[in-house]
Amino acid sequence: MRPVDRGSRPSDSDGKPVTFRNYQEAKPYLEGRLGEYCSYCERRQEASLAVEHIQPKSLHPELVLEWENFLLACSVCNSVKGDKDVILEDYLWPHKDNTSRAFLYRESGIIEISPDLSESRQRFARNTLKLVGLQKQFRSRNHLKRRDKRWIKREKAWRKASEASEILGKVDTREVRRLILQNALSEGYWSIWMEVFKNDAGMCRELIEAFSGTCHKCFDEEGKPVPRQDKSVEE
Repeated sequence: MRPVDRGSRPSDSDGKPVTFRNYQEAKPYLEGRLGEYCSYCERRQEASLAVEHIQPKSLHPELVLEWENFLLACSVCNSVKGDKDVILEDYLWPHKDNTSRAFLYRESGIIEISPDLSESRQRFARNTLKLVGLQKQFRSRNHLKRRDKRWIKREKAWRKASEASEILGKVDTREVRRLILQNALSEGYWSIWMEVFKNDAGMCRELIEAFSGTCHKCFDEEGKPVPRQDKSVEE
């Protein structure tokens, strides 16, 4: 899960914090800072991204217009998360934690919990996957729900990233790398591209730079994830 830097509440032309009359007005600012990607499953959504309330608006009306309560979510992640009330400290959040250290993306499309995490943070990571349904596994494609095809889409994204890696292994030019970045931006699934190219420090750094809003402080010079220092309570 891509760690992001959402930033503070946007300011208007006079430098004053923007006051939202309705929460949908925050969407252009969020997309401008984070790109057109779901904060949870990472897929690109040009039209159907929603302003996601971390604490559900039905249970916390006082947070409906609060920037600190906003992320972006696709229709599936948003629907699965629904109106679940959450204790923030019991989850890992892409805008607060270095979530790239917590999850392992596999060729099969499955997401696993990193064994390098402490026991408590493994529990928080499991909570996060369960919150938006990213832990779901299917015995076959026939078991996929009509709307929930996130697993199969991750599998397809892996194949595309892997094919790109094979091409780069044969023809390593600036132009090929540029095309790979364009494909990654078009597809989304940043974590899968990072995993496939994990041994290519240059490409990892370019992926971190290319995807708007990726938290640069979450990675070292070789693009390897490090504990988040700016906002988190990571162990």
